[in-house]
Amino acid sequence: MKYNIRGQRMEVTDALRDYVEKKLSRLERYFEAPPQSDVNVTLSVTKGQQAIEVTIPLQGFLLRAEEKREDMYASIDFVVDKLERQIRKHKTKINRNFRHPDSARALFKDDYGSGNGVSTLIREEEDDLELVRTKKFNMKPMDVEEAILQMNLVGHNFYVFANSVTKELSVVYRRHDGKYGLIEAAE
Repeated sequence: MKYNIRGQRMEVTDALRDYVEKKLSRLERYFEAPPQSDVNVTLSVTKGQQAIEVTIPLQGFLLRAEEKREDMYASIDFVVDKLERQIRKHKTKINRNFRHPDSARALFKDDYGSGNGVSTLIREEEDDLELVRTKKFNMKPMDVEEAILQMNLVGHNFYVFANSVTKELSVVYRRHDGKYGLIEAAE
């Protein structure tokens, strides 16, 4: 993997760069062949929080995680743990859905850990995917501002609604910075 490490409002020291590369190189053990894509890493400091954002584009999906802690090294450790969980979840999903030898399953190694803990981890990840509740509701058409108000009224971080402008389903959500985002279907 090739690492693009940059700092936002901070200088990336050689020690920090080496630590990021060493920790992220642990992810290579999950793949048959190391991915040829660039790993984009952004390190930043905001309001006393040391943040790291990692994006790894892979064949058919995107690995992305971010973490904010008071210590940059702790942020790096936690973001690598998040990425490992994402890989295990995706591998479990692939193994469950694709039984073909030429599928995306070939991207990941069958045995990537140290011994017996691997099968236990995969079983735990499968248990995390259990659907426990289904909701159905009628959606009246509304604009984005009204959807944000409704989301705040119910106290959720996201709100699905019928967009009166586009006549499609849309989602508004609260971002980490306290602002709002909108998700719409691509045409």
